[in-house]
Amino acid sequence: MKKYIVLCAGLCLAMSFTGCKSSESAYKKAYEKAQAQAQTTQQETIVQETPVVTPVVTKPVTETKVVDNLDNVTVRQERVSVVNGAGLKDFSVVVGSFSVIANAEGLQQRLKNAGYAAQIAKNEDRNMYRVIASTFATKAEAVQSRDQLRATYPDAWLLFYTR
Repeated sequence: MKKYIVLCAGLCLAMSFTGCKSSESAYKKAYEKAQAQAQTTQQETIVQETPVVTPVVTKPVTETKVVDNLDNVTVRQERVSVVNGAGLKDFSVVVGSFSVIANAEGLQQRLKNAGYAAQIAKNEDRNMYRVIASTFATKAEAVQSRDQLRATYPDAWLLFYTR
């Protein structure tokens, strides 16, 4: 009896393995279908990739404009009060910021020795002393001065003085 049960179990197992076998023709059909889709997509891509060329227009050199970037220069707007100096105009070049006034006075003295009319202004909101190397009425003059000062003070920035 045990032999029949083992024999039947073996036959069932053998039939289940042979019955689930997939046919090679199904794989071949799926492969051919994928190849056809790939060719269609590739042809569509070739049609879509036609470049559009705009004509080159030449201009004489006399029409070239030199554009300054004064409008792109960042300017900080702060409310400050003059601690040591003659007074501020609208745009100032700040070369140092300190929380201790003694450090600000040291930098101010170095700037004065170099020929600048340096001033110290305090930002009460941030409790910082700003060392101002020069102050100007126009942004263009302030940008030019800041660019010259950046050779010695690379972190120099522009301050718009609000009263």
